[in-house]
Amino acid sequence: MTRIHSTALIDQGAQLHSSVEVGPYTVIGPHVRIGSGSKIGAHCVLDGHTTIGQDNQIFQFNSIGAVPQDKKYAGEPCELVIGDRNTIREFCTLNIGTAGDKACTRLGNDNWIMAYVHLAHDCQVGNNTIFANNASLAGHVQVGDYVILGGFTTVHQFCRLGAHSFTSINAMIWADLPPFVMCQGQPAKARSMNFEGLKRRGFSPERIKIVKEMFKVLYRDNLTLEQAKVAIADLALNDPDSAEDTQMMLDFLGAPNSEQRGIVR
Repeated sequence: MTRIHSTALIDQGAQLHSSVEVGPYTVIGPHVRIGSGSKIGAHCVLDGHTTIGQDNQIFQFNSIGAVPQDKKYAGEPCELVIGDRNTIREFCTLNIGTAGDKACTRLGNDNWIMAYVHLAHDCQVGNNTIFANNASLAGHVQVGDYVILGGFTTVHQFCRLGAHSFTSINAMIWADLPPFVMCQGQPAKARSMNFEGLKRRGFSPERIKIVKEMFKVLYRDNLTLEQAKVAIADLALNDPDSAEDTQMMLDFLGAPNSEQRGIVR
């Protein structure tokens, strides 16, 4: 208990591992669970049915697990689940889910969440992402692994961002952003693929070549989306080593209800 500041207010129902550190004036509600090695800064409020994994660092002045900003929410016991080894900087807001969707907002592992980021209800965020300052997700957004959001990026509700995609500062996302794609603008437009990020993650020149081919098919060859899917499938037939990357793209483009928002063009 010496790791918990004397001014922190922790409900008796909360479950904190003995190694958890809690800073001054932080308030933790009765349904909060926090795993080993996690550190909670000063003046935070952790509420709702919130589960936080191991070795997270949550800096001061955060609101974690508050009710969603959704008028339909009627007090259902929905969740916020945060994985392991995440860094959450100052003044972020992460809300629980709603009964109308997954009833759970989820942040995976090893994410770097900078100041003033907002994760709305029912968002599903993968692993190893970076959200720069003031990036905001509306409700029901899905974000794949290794996505990077530039500062002040805003994402419309129900949009999906594919793995390894990248947004510039002030990008406004109103449609689905396919894997690997870099975008910029208001509304955002596809500019290139995230080649530098792929190199840093150990993608071979052969894999990067296929990613370039997929960009050409999607954005340079004047094909319809259905025609582009066929062309991407042909890439996999001609180069079996690219099957993992091409299949990820095809799965993203062919996901149920994906046609509702279209893709960033």
